[in-house]
Amino acid sequence: MPRYKITVEYDGGPFVGWQRQESGPSIQAALEDAVFAFTGERVHVQGAGRTDAGVHARGQVAHFDLAREQPVEAVRGALCFHLRPHPIVVPSAELAPDGFHARFSATWRRYRYRILNRRSPSALDHGKVWHVPVPLDAKAMAEAASVLVGRHDFNSFRSINCQANSSIKTLDRLAVHRAGEEIEIDVGARSFLHNQVRILVGTLQLVGRGQWSRRDVEQALAARDRTRAGPTAPPIGLCLMEVRYDLAADSGGDAEDTADDQ
Repeated sequence: MPRYKITVEYDGGPFVGWQRQESGPSIQAALEDAVFAFTGERVHVQGAGRTDAGVHARGQVAHFDLAREQPVEAVRGALCFHLRPHPIVVPSAELAPDGFHARFSATWRRYRYRILNRRSPSALDHGKVWHVPVPLDAKAMAEAASVLVGRHDFNSFRSINCQANSSIKTLDRLAVHRAGEEIEIDVGARSFLHNQVRILVGTLQLVGRGQWSRRDVEQALAARDRTRAGPTAPPIGLCLMEVRYDLAADSGGDAEDTADDQ
């Protein structure tokens, strides 16, 4: 039974999230319906990250199995055709190697959070950025972010509904830089706790406002208490940028991966 690996790009605004739910439309359900429309097969599409409502993706990766092999370009084209008018596109498709699993074979994920830091909101990027009208000090945010890089207990930085057994994670990258009126926060790790990225962003914007210091972030991390960290940033500014795989390594993945995130 051939397995197909696809890259998926989507605007998360109209959806309840990646995962199929009874409460509304999901990206997973739209993809599964698109596969059914051109093959007549009911499949389960497994994503690398189960993004929350309103979260976007440029580099989501997913897989599904078909009863018989079909040309990859035909699969990609048929998916794009049957996904219309949903704001979901499949830029690429390929046959997956043996043992591949979109979620558990992933070795690294990178998210980007965009903050529009000016007095007026955006007309063109509405729903794609978090509008913060007060001035933010990006340099102070970057300095405080360095406290959080590395292997830590991130219990202060996960949703109270997070179901992971352990709150210990290794954060490989947390970079903050200003690009004109925008502040971009890039976050990279093998896996994340539920809402971890958005809570990190919400905490760093307190530093940018001058309400918190680097020391406050250190104390929040050490407290291992959700009430000691900053607010959860809204989902609209978050985008899953890329997922990496090392198929030469163990494909078992991280059993506690909850990159369903953010």
